Amino acid sequence: MMEVKTVGLASDHAGYALKQFVKEYLAEKGYAYKDFGTDSEASCDYADYAHPLAQAVEDGECYPGIAICGSGEGISMTLNKHQGIRAGLSWIPEIAHLCRQHNDANVLVMPGRFIDTDIARKIMDEFFATDFEGGRHQRRIDKMSVK
Repeated sequence: MMEVKTVGLASDHAGYALKQFVKEYLAEKGYAYKDFGTDSEASCDYADYAHPLAQAVEDGECYPGIAICGSGEGISMTLNKHQGIRAGLSWIPEIAHLCRQHNDANVLVMPGRFIDTDIARKIMDEFFATDFEGGRHQRRIDKMSVK
């Protein structure tokens, strides 16, 4: 099972409603969280919230992160610009499992417009319950950075 510190959260307007559910889920589980925004459904740019979340994960202030935008794609792409971030877009629990087990994902990304809260709960359950397998997967992760 993943060792959780403070969970970092970020969303744009299209992910705001699901992020509110994520906060309830985290409270139920007893996980502390820090919300980097947005704070409403008013149109905004996901990068304004993804970058601070990524920085907090890279700095060790938060671990892991959860990010949400409409499709999950834009916020995932933005997060993955950071060298220390491995953001995995998950729309079913099995993908969340593999993101953790094989890729040591440190940010879970969900598509706010394409999943309901029941699926989101199952995805988060799987993400938090799955450890990184290491071994041959570590070798692959070591090759991700372009520094």
